[in-house]
Amino acid sequence: MPMHLEIVTAEKVVLSEEVDQINAPTRDGQIGVLPRHEPLMTILKPGEMTIIKNGERIPFAVSGGFMEVLSNRVIILADTVERADEIDEARAERSRALAEERLKNAQTDRDIAMAEIKLRKEVVRLQVAQMKNIRRQ
Repeated sequence: MPMHLEIVTAEKVVLSEEVDQINAPTRDGQIGVLPRHEPLMTILKPGEMTIIKNGERIPFAVSGGFMEVLSNRVIILADTVERADEIDEARAERSRALAEERLKNAQTDRDIAMAEIKLRKEVVRLQVAQMKNIRRQ
């Protein structure tokens, strides 16, 4: 029995369909959600999120947000979310290098924190993008 998943950003509804499982990065660690999961509300951290539908594993890069789980419905309000096949690896690599440079040159605690967040986001985007290459082999 599948559950309904809705992934929404400030710009658009990214996904609205029935899925079999959701694996998401929360501030307390990775969580797996199956149909009839106990209700919960949690904060998402930047990381790889995977959706399993009809046996297919679909990877996403999520930069953070919130996830609400109700019996057979999950709503994800994400800062940003991208499917692996939507990520431009060259652009993500340039952004990663820029974030590393900013981190190296950061002067204040705030600058360091912001650079670390950006770096984490770009590393996740690269990891998820490379998953599409593995699936093609």
